[in-house]
Amino acid sequence: MTKDKTIKNQITEGVIWRQLLIFFFPIVIGTLFQQLYNTVDAVIVGRFVGKQALASVGGSAAVLSNLIIGFFTGLSAGAAVIISQHYGARNSRSLHESLHTAYAFSIIASLFIAVFGWFLTPGLLTIMKTPADVLTDSILYLRIYFLGMIAVLVFNMGSGIMRAIGDSRRPLNYLIICCLLNIVLDIIMVLIFHLGIAGVAIATVISQAVSALLVTRALMKDYDVLKLTLSAIRISPFMLRSELRIGFPSGLQSCMYGITNIIIQAAVNGFGTDPAAAWAAYGKIDAIFWTVCGAFGIAITTFSGQNYGARRYDRIFKSVRICLAMSLGVCGLLLTFLMIFCRPLFHIFTTDMNVVVIGVYMLRYITPSYIIFVFIEILSGALRGIGDVLFPTLITLGGVCCVRLPWILLVVPRRHELWTILVSYPMSWAVTAVLLILYYFYRKKRLAL
Repeated sequence: MTKDKTIKNQITEGVIWRQLLIFFFPIVIGTLFQQLYNTVDAVIVGRFVGKQALASVGGSAAVLSNLIIGFFTGLSAGAAVIISQHYGARNSRSLHESLHTAYAFSIIASLFIAVFGWFLTPGLLTIMKTPADVLTDSILYLRIYFLGMIAVLVFNMGSGIMRAIGDSRRPLNYLIICCLLNIVLDIIMVLIFHLGIAGVAIATVISQAVSALLVTRALMKDYDVLKLTLSAIRISPFMLRSELRIGFPSGLQSCMYGITNIIIQAAVNGFGTDPAAAWAAYGKIDAIFWTVCGAFGIAITTFSGQNYGARRYDRIFKSVRICLAMSLGVCGLLLTFLMIFCRPLFHIFTTDMNVVVIGVYMLRYITPSYIIFVFIEILSGALRGIGDVLFPTLITLGGVCCVRLPWILLVVPRRHELWTILVSYPMSWAVTAVLLILYYFYRKKRLAL
């Protein structure tokens, strides 16, 4: 992001560890704010509406919405990688085409999701064995959420594009505004107007719409090298193919994770409302780890992409080593914090002691293994930045399809206990991490040639 193309690009030429931190902190703070307003939804309904409402917002509904958002985020990663590579190579024409193609795709995709989401929500929630006492509220929440999908997708795509060219500050500012607005609207909708689940969903949609408008305005006004023009928003078939070539495997990978989470959510729902509520709260608490780990992944993808475009291959490998060390250190501290303070954290969401006990058991059982996922996040992010997504995706899908899914489908029904569900995560991560490390060193050797 610069008005003078002769100005030094710090990502391709600056001190790596310093630039990683400068780029990382706005991303992680912004993502934490994004998680905060999702968490506020759960806290408000859990505290002031009840544990059934908590299960509605944070259980099956959250898993389904995350599946959709995760798939699209994977697709949009393709646009971000292409843009970061063109930005590193200073190709202004390709930047223009890829930006407007990405925006057009976001709008079209959101319309399809809104229509299909409205009609398919009841059936999907029923298939997931959503408890009867939370089914109606879950349907209501998801239908309102899907109607506002255009705001969600436009914001995710626009902020991803900003980060791809090295601007992580503006997305942070917009997320803070969105978060604060959502908190205020949650309080108004639930505590003043007593709209319950519908109020939480409406508050989320409105705040997302505001952030989408802010991102769109910034892309229209604040960048000379990359400027959005509404009349130029259209699909470029060549550019769309390039973006989907990288984005679709990432979207498929996220989708497979989402599908396994749906199957796991259905298994958890089979234990009743209390475990479903505990799982919902747990999903909000461990989001702290995913936020930080994912921010490092975004950072290394951008660094890898821009340096690949500038043909600075040596900086790609050095960036990976530095980013991996930083991520392991920070995430290790976070996981220690979660293990120590898990009980008071669950009390934030609910006063039901049985829900708290179940949630603490879940967190302490699975959280230590999260450190394995750091390797998957950083190495796959680096490979994505250079445009290599097919084999990392196949490796990840292998861990899901060959380890986690068979375990859930074959072992869990025979041993219907919570631990059999939880252990599927570290097993699949371990297999994926080993294979991905081996593949990364193979690609490193080939690229060095």
